[in-house]
Amino acid sequence: MDQNQSILANEAQHLAQASRIKYFDIVIDHGQGATVTDADGKTYLDLLASASATNTGHSHPKVVEAITKQAQKLIQYTPAYFSNTATAALVDRLAAIAPGDFEKEVAFGNSGSDANDAIIKFARAYTKRPYVVSFTGAYHGSTFGSMSMSAVSLNMTRKMGPLLPGMVKVPYPDQHQRRSGESDDEFSERMFEQFRLPFETYLPADEVALVEIEAIQGDGGIVKAPQRYMDLVYEFTRQHGIVFAVDEVNQGLGRTGKMWSIDHFGIAPDLIAVGKSIASGLPLSAVIGRKEIMESLDAPANVYTTAGNPVAAAAALATLDVIEEEKLAERSGQLGIKAKKFFEEAAKKYHFIGDVRLYGFNGGIDIVDADGQPDVDATTKLIYRIYELGAIMISLRGSTLRFQPPLVMTDEQLDQSLAIIDQAFGELAAGKLALPQTANHIGW
Repeated sequence: MDQNQSILANEAQHLAQASRIKYFDIVIDHGQGATVTDADGKTYLDLLASASATNTGHSHPKVVEAITKQAQKLIQYTPAYFSNTATAALVDRLAAIAPGDFEKEVAFGNSGSDANDAIIKFARAYTKRPYVVSFTGAYHGSTFGSMSMSAVSLNMTRKMGPLLPGMVKVPYPDQHQRRSGESDDEFSERMFEQFRLPFETYLPADEVALVEIEAIQGDGGIVKAPQRYMDLVYEFTRQHGIVFAVDEVNQGLGRTGKMWSIDHFGIAPDLIAVGKSIASGLPLSAVIGRKEIMESLDAPANVYTTAGNPVAAAAALATLDVIEEEKLAERSGQLGIKAKKFFEEAAKKYHFIGDVRLYGFNGGIDIVDADGQPDVDATTKLIYRIYELGAIMISLRGSTLRFQPPLVMTDEQLDQSLAIIDQAFGELAAGKLALPQTANHIGW
């Protein structure tokens, strides 16, 4: 038995099955830049970036140095009671770079999940209203509040209800729902009618505290809302005194070719949730928002013992330096252009490639059958073959390839990655790929 299998077999004796989504039998031992190496010493090109949590790549030297220096100085003293130099510096930095030309404050957490929980708290406290509106296809996290806003997997609600009360879901303007020949504006107007329906039938707008959206859905399939739709929803919240929040956990920090996904729309949200890549994968999250909203709660309404941990804060400061100094948002856009061209050309060549969506170095590529319907089996065959050939890519919604490499990937590594994907496409077209034995347990 190889090291991967041995470690997994031992781990399986005590690891709760609810805590890991099944994909490949791999144990990551170490990583550098855009590659990871498993317990058997095999190195893979990373096309996932730890679920978009390592935009600056694995073990970036500047981040490692910051972590090391801070750990030698102070590992932890809870920011719930006392400030520390690293976390205090990060507060100012985050307030300065968040979207919106207004005074802001910051509240820390440990993950994107608790950041989205905090948004519910602040919005309800500020507006003194109970209801929260979110969107189908959303993934906001796994704590009770964040999963109550989510709508991407039945296993996030099955056996755990009732969830948080006052949650209302409306349809996300998913491009898969667009009618033939429908323009962006026509599509936006039709989807906005569906957004308004609850408000016109059973949900008083003056009792709604919050509308939270992913400007570009991550786990929902890498799907971007149309500009017109976002404008309509934002204006609706302005008219009715509703807090407008954007989840930037997956799509922020340069992932989409801009610092924040909402920057594509020219809209300044009242609140944003940040996590994942903010500390290059160390446990850290933040809510950044309008001062008047953030001051609607008093401690200990949103304190956690390790939130804003000084080591994570030092990593975050270094991460922001790397994003700025290496121009990773711009790099994301450049790499994304090349990747988009590849996938669009592949779609002309292979009938099983459906819609291709790339926003920066950040893509969802639909795999379909002969009738144009989602093809889960073909998608699973592809990701397994890509894995065998030396790259890690997973699926979303069962039939969408998730393409989110670290933003520090080199041009040569991107060429190698696309060559691997192209080989897998060719072998699928030739009928050479088979499903793995574990196919019924793969993915979300």
